[in-house]
Amino acid sequence: MTQKKWFIPVVIIGAIVIAGMMFVSWANGVYNTAVSLQEDTDAQWGNVQGAYQRRADLVPQLVATVKGAAENEHKILTEVTQARAGIVNATTPEDMELMGKKINTAINLAFEAYPEIKSTQNFRDLQAQLEGTENRVSVERRRYNETAKEFNKHVRGLFRRWALGVFGAEDEFLKKEMFKASAGAENAPTVEF
Repeated sequence: MTQKKWFIPVVIIGAIVIAGMMFVSWANGVYNTAVSLQEDTDAQWGNVQGAYQRRADLVPQLVATVKGAAENEHKILTEVTQARAGIVNATTPEDMELMGKKINTAINLAFEAYPEIKSTQNFRDLQAQLEGTENRVSVERRRYNETAKEFNKHVRGLFRRWALGVFGAEDEFLKKEMFKASAGAENAPTVEF
């Protein structure tokens, strides 16, 4: 009978210890998962910011490049057009021959300097780059919202919130707001030619 007296308290104490260890293990898992999801969400927000920075860096450079090419082509075409117009105004054969030489020289210089008129293709390339950039921004925003949603679902669950409270971490794992554009941030840069 003495053997039964100490056996029951040992079983009860053992059960309490095992239950306590299981709780600590579960709560530790909740905390570690919250940390991991928070880091994923913060990293994804960094990706959104990176896409914004890429847009801010790239678009003005693309626009300047296309503008420069278009201005160069405009200059060349103006010289060729003016040279051709001069031949129409020529009244003597000598003037016509001189104008013909000027036209040939202007055309040769134009094609040596810029063998193919490319501004239309440059504008198409710019449009493709702008579309691609906006798509990247959109994808990163969507990914951020997805990671924020997963984080929020984890930290807002009743028992998970309670477990985080046991560690005193409820203020550390506050709900993440979904992407909300600030005034004007949702607008792509204005492209003017």
